[in-house]
Parts: sequence; C-alpha cells; structure tokens
Amino acid sequence: MNHKLTSEEQIIEDNLDNFKSVSDEKRSHIESIIETTKKNKAISMRMSAFDLELLKQKAQREGMPYQTLLNTIVHKYVTNQLVDKNEVIKTITMMKENEAI
Repeated sequence: MNHKLTSEEQIIEDNLDNFKSVSDEKRSHIESIIETTKKNKAISMRMSAFDLELLKQKAQREGMPYQTLLNTIVHKYVTNQLVDKNEVIKTITMMKENEAI
C-alpha cells in the first residue's frame, strides 16, 4: 500500500536512525503516564452564576462547550502554560526599557 505521509510523519520517517529505544522501566513509566492522562474524572464545583455565564459566552465565541473551555483553562494552569497577559506586557515593557530587546 502507498500512503501519503503527513509532514510530521515524514520528519519521523526521515529521522528513524536518530531514535533510541528506552529501557523497559522508562517505557512502563511513560505508558502509565499516558494511561493516567486518558482517564477523566467527573467533579462537582460551585461557581457564581455571573462567572458561569461569562464562561459560557466565551466558550460559545470559541466554538466549544463550556466544560471543555474550563478543562482547558485548568489544564493550562496546572501545567504552568496559563499566563497573565498583564504580566507579559509588564515584562516586555521592562525588557524594552532595559534595552534587553
């Protein structure tokens, strides 16, 4: 069979010789992390009606269910990927003042 590879698949194919096998212990550890991330857990939380309405409005503008948006926000927060826009602006301003950029 002839399959057209995506650009990402082609990069992997082109670099196969650069990949190394991991130890059985490390593989087991990675597989357990993957399994854990697949599991969802239902929770219940209280939120102000005002905040919930704003969340639903934002989710609708983004074209997703509000639970998905909330889950994304929580994930970004706990993995240190959620940033405060004002802090970023303040940092950039300070770097410009110090001619660091």
